[in-house]
Amino acid sequence: MASKKTGARVQVALKCSECGNLIRPTFKNTKNTTDKLELKKYCPTCNKTTTFNETKIGK
Repeated sequence: MASKKTGARVQVALKCSECGNLIRPTFKNTKNTTDKLELKKYCPTCNKTTTFNETKIGK
């Protein structure tokens, strides 16, 4: 099986701004999106829709 080339894509995690829960690993293209991601998503810990900010994934 061939390995997937990511190129300009970097894996990042999204962290809830209210409870600090690290969920939703995702990829982002660093050439097109140079600033940090900030998305509104549903947080199962807070049980409501909150703002998620980009953080690095620890390996």
